Amino acid sequence: MRELTHLSLFSGIGGLDLAAEMAGFKTVGQCEWADYPTKVLEKHWPEVPRWRDIRTLTKESFYERTGIRTVDVISGGFPCQPFSVAGKRRGKEDDRYLWPEMLRVVSELRPAWVVGENVSGLVRIVLDEILENLEQAGYAARAYTFKASEVGALFAGERIAVVAASNDRSAVMRRNGEFPADGGAAGCRNNHRGGAPKFDAGEWWTLESRPYGVADGIPHRVDRLKCLGNAVVPQQFYPIFQAIYNIMTTPRS
Repeated sequence: MRELTHLSLFSGIGGLDLAAEMAGFKTVGQCEWADYPTKVLEKHWPEVPRWRDIRTLTKESFYERTGIRTVDVISGGFPCQPFSVAGKRRGKEDDRYLWPEMLRVVSELRPAWVVGENVSGLVRIVLDEILENLEQAGYAARAYTFKASEVGALFAGERIAVVAASNDRSAVMRRNGEFPADGGAAGCRNNHRGGAPKFDAGEWWTLESRPYGVADGIPHRVDRLKCLGNAVVPQQFYPIFQAIYNIMTTPRS
């Protein structure tokens, strides 16, 4: 069986990459703008081709740098500031609204699956439009919501997952009952529980007695805190990637 591949957009420090690899996918490309997260990616994925600006990631440049035409899954936690309570919630008016660029990459590379990630504010502002964009691009798309605390994290960490399957596969999935008819802004609910390894921060470092749990004595405190605050807990998204992997590797009768 061939190796299933994964392209990571807005990679951050690689939370979705870890989730995908836990499920059996190979990360073959990453895209991250910020300097500090890029250093983290370079340390842990030294051989993976990397783009700094998503606007330079095209089907031509992807083939030139990887030698492959497409991937099985594209994931991306497009910038959350336009929707986050920490920002002004300007939505599409925010310069950091980069969903259209992620959609462009999806449209050019035509992966079998798309996994998007963002904060819960996405629901009220632009989720329905994102689902419509994916459907217009030839994908059946659904949205799900769940919390990091449900896999053992020490904080709520509510996230929205946008999961989309290319239409040549989605009809089969519906027939087999594998793609639940969840919803958009009105129907977004928790369909993502169980199956993931539990997150245990205590296994990795000793926590200080402060709300954000910064590790004792580590350098680059601000950068690390910012990265951890923006990062996805891999165990949150692992069941999604595992379900996709199982669907793609299970023979159909």
